[in-house]
Amino acid sequence: MRVLVSGSTGFIGRRLFAAGDHALVRKPAGLVNEVVGDLLDPASLVAACKGIETVFHCAGYTHAYASSDPDAHWRINFEGTKNLVEAAGSAGVARFVFLSSVKAMAEPGGQCVDEDWPGEPVTPYGRAKRAAEDAVLETGVKFGMHVVNLRLAMVYGRGGRGNLERLARAIRAGWFPPLPETGNRRSLVHAQDVVEVMRLVATRAEANGRTYIIADPRPYSGREIYDAIRAELRAPALRWSVPAWAWRAAARLHPRLSEIVDRLLGSACYSPARIERELGWRARVGLLEGLQETLCSTRP
Repeated sequence: MRVLVSGSTGFIGRRLFAAGDHALVRKPAGLVNEVVGDLLDPASLVAACKGIETVFHCAGYTHAYASSDPDAHWRINFEGTKNLVEAAGSAGVARFVFLSSVKAMAEPGGQCVDEDWPGEPVTPYGRAKRAAEDAVLETGVKFGMHVVNLRLAMVYGRGGRGNLERLARAIRAGWFPPLPETGNRRSLVHAQDVVEVMRLVATRAEANGRTYIIADPRPYSGREIYDAIRAELRAPALRWSVPAWAWRAAARLHPRLSEIVDRLLGSACYSPARIERELGWRARVGLLEGLQETLCSTRP
């Protein structure tokens, strides 16, 4: 099938992109099978989608911190997605898969939640992703197009620039002290599993019109992640930690630091039970295996 990938040079898109696929680019970049189109230029997107059967929409503004640009989130993550899915429907595209985020949901607090968790997202990033999800589902109905939203937990893997990779670099540098074991639960998913599930939902009729959380079925505490990174880096295990109160005291010094500490010590647990139940899909890459792939180039 003729496939168009937005964000084909990004962290997930470059793993998904296969020989024969078409890459949606804003400006000519010399890529094989590139198609020029801007997410904020609907006419260019209609032309880009001509003759395409499946669109994988990986592009977006991914800075999820509260201090990031709210206008950029709305323009790129909502308006851009709406423009692309409308263009796909107008051009007769059969399937459209959108990479959303668990941040499109209300914060779970200490619970492990599923897609039916009530409430609204709290960040500009999350609100834009939620609005984009709604646009994808509405456009699917309008054009009779197979559409799927995938709410990704924290994605990691080689070449990533997310929180786990930043934590690993800090541990590797030797300056990041050990986290306390607070019993928190954080969901994550390896990029390899994301690529696998994207291809699956594009071909399964049962996935049409559905929104799925994509995560490792096992959540991990911040300390478990810290210890697993040290083990993969072949660094000695540590038996001490900086207490949670000290981390939180430090967090009060700067708003950005407060967000980082919350992500390290707080919970963000999301259940992938719906997709396991409906499609039989289950993430296969656990934390230890995923870290081997992620950190193999940074071992001492």
